[in-house]
Amino acid sequence: MRYIDIPVTQEMLDAARDNIEAVRVNRTVASPIDTLTGLIGEFAFGQWFLGDWRKHDVLNTKGKADFYDRIEIKTSAFPFRDTLNLLVREDYAAKRQPECYVQVIINTPDRNARNIKPGWICRISGWARSEDVDAAPLRDFGAKGGGRGGYRCRYIAIRDLRPMDHFPIQITGKE
Repeated sequence: MRYIDIPVTQEMLDAARDNIEAVRVNRTVASPIDTLTGLIGEFAFGQWFLGDWRKHDVLNTKGKADFYDRIEIKTSAFPFRDTLNLLVREDYAAKRQPECYVQVIINTPDRNARNIKPGWICRISGWARSEDVDAAPLRDFGAKGGGRGGYRCRYIAIRDLRPMDHFPIQITGKE
């Protein structure tokens, strides 16, 4: 179980769109679907981790890690390949230390997707400890549409992440 594939459903998309304004953060935006992408990634991880994505409260995570203040989900919308990277903004990595970062890739038909569609696959691609991220190199990856991003990210290639079948955090009560 190197990767876990979770299909995007219309219900997930509707719930994500309903919550965009409530969870949007004031930061540099790399893509017009950044917030939607992040919410869908959290729902996909929630489906695997909790057994039902609806059990994840996206409205109660501002200022802390996404799941139990222990797991941070990083999601990108790109055609999947294992040379993509887990990216953690330098400023985020400096102020928060979740136990694990998990990379989710929404496998889009092209890198410039401006929407997410039902049936697309969210690939839960691997995880890293905070210590792994802190030791990773830094780079400005630029904006998705081109040009400088204006911030640097710590990065680890997906192929170098730990596989999901070795994910260290378990919860009880997945009912």
